[in-house]
Amino acid sequence: MMQLSDFSFELPDELIARYPLETRSASRLLHLNADGSYQDHSFTDILDLFDEGDLMVLNDTKVMKARLKGKRASGGVVEVLVERIFDQTIAHCHIKASNSPKAGAELFIGVDGVKATVQGRHENLFIVEFSQPILQVLDLYGQLPIPPYFNREAEAIDTERYQTVFNDPTKLASVAAPTASLHFDQSLLEKLKQKGIQQAFVTLHVGAGTFLPVRTDNIENHIMHSEWCDVPEATAKLIQETKARGNKVIAVGTTATRALESAAQASGGKIAAWTGDTQIFIYPGYQFCVVDRLITNFHLPESTLLMLVAALSNRDNILNAYRHAVEQKYRFFSYGDAMLIENANTEQMTAE
Repeated sequence: MMQLSDFSFELPDELIARYPLETRSASRLLHLNADGSYQDHSFTDILDLFDEGDLMVLNDTKVMKARLKGKRASGGVVEVLVERIFDQTIAHCHIKASNSPKAGAELFIGVDGVKATVQGRHENLFIVEFSQPILQVLDLYGQLPIPPYFNREAEAIDTERYQTVFNDPTKLASVAAPTASLHFDQSLLEKLKQKGIQQAFVTLHVGAGTFLPVRTDNIENHIMHSEWCDVPEATAKLIQETKARGNKVIAVGTTATRALESAAQASGGKIAAWTGDTQIFIYPGYQFCVVDRLITNFHLPESTLLMLVAALSNRDNILNAYRHAVEQKYRFFSYGDAMLIENANTEQMTAE
């Protein structure tokens, strides 16, 4: 039985990257091999670490300006984080207030006082109906919901840098960025294409649950938050072709990983097109169906994301690599440096 404390490590506060580097692709890269050995690289070294015919799978979601500030009718301050939009005016939201609002409570957003009425609850979220189209309200009054560990308000630089360069504007639905992809600029993507490294896309709309702590000592008792994802037919076909010729599938980020593995789980372990909600929880012992290699950032202690990367390699390999990263002063979390992790699972994944 794996305990939460098995995924703890000491992280000095000064290693948390609260702002991005001037150049996206200027990050460092720690390459963790299947045998647990590792090497220090620059991120652009992936041009040499990937082979012609390999396939990178990226998440093309876009981050909403999902954080709204407002007031109650009584004048009390509230903060609304739009988690998931269901139609033009109804969304599931997190609400921060001095007292939890009840059904029927009216909130007023922005200087124009756009009305948002609490309709009730859905699990740990509030069902909120806005008096105007939600995307319009977010565009006018919203702030990017940068991670809580930045310990600052969103700034102008985040508008560009907390989005990927390849995001699809029609997929404006995430409340957090797929941060492994923040290392890619157009120049690097073009060089990878020129080398013959293919690119395919999935969509997973990242929820605020990605920042929620695990609150159970036995990690198997943790219930994952639900997120919507889509693995299109074209991507599934490219993965099948890549594996059939012996090349590798490289997931860019834990969100792309969760989308791919969810699609495979829905089809009996074989990759196929799939759309739906996923609550997949990947932790050591999980056998990967699709992902051969993973590009990812350095994650929080005791987080589900740390458990996911430990499943791809193993716990000891990951914690050893993290100790090295701390000693070498790698930058951690969303604006930090990156890892390239090799799948250390021994079972052969099929191309079917």
